[in-house]
Amino acid sequence: MKTTLDAIAAFRRLRDGNQRFAAGLRSIDTMATHTKRAELTSGQTPFAIILGCSDSRVPAEIIFDQGLGDLFVIRVAGNVVAPSQIGSVEFAAAEFDIRLVVVLGHSQCGAVSASISALRHPDEEHSLNIRSIVDRIRPAIAGLMSTELRDQPAALLQQAVRANVRASVNQMRHGSVMLEDLTNHGGLLIVGAEYSLETGVVDFFDGIPESG
Repeated sequence: MKTTLDAIAAFRRLRDGNQRFAAGLRSIDTMATHTKRAELTSGQTPFAIILGCSDSRVPAEIIFDQGLGDLFVIRVAGNVVAPSQIGSVEFAAAEFDIRLVVVLGHSQCGAVSASISALRHPDEEHSLNIRSIVDRIRPAIAGLMSTELRDQPAALLQQAVRANVRASVNQMRHGSVMLEDLTNHGGLLIVGAEYSLETGVVDFFDGIPESG
């Protein structure tokens, strides 16, 4: 089973779904999606890949007003990119012909905040596994610590969240031969976005299609 949505159509579907969510609305199709459960046992046709944070307040299917079988979702603290995440995206892009990948960060991200703390306090103790997440975020945000943002905690976190998303998008675009080839020749679009816990709005700010 293959999806037929190109990147632009998939982008518009996500954007429109988030607009409904932020307005407190839900589509009839989404509300009726539970009726598709039996149908989906024979296959799936997700139209977009979402690499998002594990934060419980940012469930992709809900904030984009989508239903069962619509999104291929990968969640990890700090929406960091490691080989397993790239492999998951490669699998979905190849298996389901998905042509849109969204790296989704969010305001007040705890993993990014922990990485800022680690930069401020290098001797801070973390488990090796938590450290592996922090270590993937730190290079993207280290440069901000030498700017005036260092003394503006709220603004620093806001900019760090976006810097981390951009770094993940860049790694996704160039850290895989398959994804780079699909981007250059196969119509794959990889974009970065930030979800606002405060407003419910997703702001697509990196790699936005001109015709979107």
